[in-house]
Amino acid sequence: MKFSPWPRSLFGRLVGVLVVGFVLAQGLSAWINWAERDRVLLEAAGMQPVQRVADIVRLFDSLDTAERDRIVRILNVPPLVVTLDRPPLTEGVQGEPGVRARMLAAMLRAALGDERKVQVAARADSASDPRPAGPSGGRHAMMMGPGSGMGGRGPGPGGIRLITQVQLADGQWATFDTTLPHEATSLPARLLLTLTVLLMVVLTLSFIAVRWLSQPLRTLAEAAEGLGKNIHAPPLAEEGPTEVRQAAKAFNTMQSRLVSYIDDRTRVLAAISHDLKTPLTRLRLRAEMLDDEDTRARFEKDLGEMQSMVTDALAALRGLDAPAQAVPVDLMALLESLQADNREQGRTIDIEGCAALPLTGDPLQLKRCVGNLLDNAVIYGQRAHVSVEDSPKSLTLRIRDEGPGIPEAMLERVFDPFFRLEGSRSRETGGTGLGLSIARNIARAAGGDVSIRNRPSGGLEAVLVLPR
Repeated sequence: MKFSPWPRSLFGRLVGVLVVGFVLAQGLSAWINWAERDRVLLEAAGMQPVQRVADIVRLFDSLDTAERDRIVRILNVPPLVVTLDRPPLTEGVQGEPGVRARMLAAMLRAALGDERKVQVAARADSASDPRPAGPSGGRHAMMMGPGSGMGGRGPGPGGIRLITQVQLADGQWATFDTTLPHEATSLPARLLLTLTVLLMVVLTLSFIAVRWLSQPLRTLAEAAEGLGKNIHAPPLAEEGPTEVRQAAKAFNTMQSRLVSYIDDRTRVLAAISHDLKTPLTRLRLRAEMLDDEDTRARFEKDLGEMQSMVTDALAALRGLDAPAQAVPVDLMALLESLQADNREQGRTIDIEGCAALPLTGDPLQLKRCVGNLLDNAVIYGQRAHVSVEDSPKSLTLRIRDEGPGIPEAMLERVFDPFFRLEGSRSRETGGTGLGLSIARNIARAAGGDVSIRNRPSGGLEAVLVLPR
């Protein structure tokens, strides 16, 4: 059997498609929300420090150098550090931090309202501090304190540290060092929880909906399988959605037509059999009046074959038409009974193995099925050897004979009604060609099967498998 990543049932495949689709949709939605939220929160979180930088720049433009130094000492309050002695920054880092830096630079220029030089560098952490080392840098790091993003520690994973430089009206550069909080750039647990809950609710509803839709198909399949075992099974309930009611109605119509067809065929053949009895009886009486012994023997043989053929055909039809019983059957007692019947006719049947528990089934049908297989073995193969193999799931009978076997191409054809082989299995034996066909029909109606094969050592082996 080829391996397939998809389930074999319709229910499993529908659930699989919905699960994969919803997971992909939720993953894409989470990614879009994350990206959009990152941009919006960055703008919202950056607006306050940008506006504060713009206000300080305007204040510095109105002051001289001495006043600026005094104001710097006042404004150095975490999380904003202001310096006036740092050289111009180089280009910002590439990638996502560079994009954020350009966005914040554009926001700052808009807040300032002029074309002065502005440089913004963004860092995901404080591992590489763009601020030059020196007394001033050390002094401001001490002012910011631990965890401010200015010393040995940064804002933590996911935070953004901004170094902003603005050229004042007299050409001096003012540097602003600040940190956006980690929460402004991270995906919160609440969003993940919301997406997870939504995904689980949708998947649960999908599971219920798919089961609700696929259940009528399973019921229809079970009814179709049961129809082969019992043609008189109760009809399906015509309820549910319109399509389900239509399917159930079509199935019930088909079942009623099959029952009607089998009943009509049985009645016709029964009538033919009844009508044939009178001419057959007259022919037997006339055959008794023949003086030629050889002619009389041939007549009686032909009449016997006709009578057997009609009887077997009617028996086969009655077996298919009659509803099967379901009672515990002692299979070993059944085999011993058939063994005794064959012993009285001079036939040899050996039995080995044992059935641990009774088998549920129709005793008359089982006896007929096993009896036909035994007749086929002892008539055409001299003797029969029966092996019983029991298991919790099934019971298997292997019936072996000592005959010449049959060609491989004919192993399936012998189950066709009225089919008989030439040679050792010829018309001289008196068979009608219905025994194996009836045995297979009974086994399949019980949920099992019959198969035959040629044994390597010679003879045939018929295998009857009956489910428990």
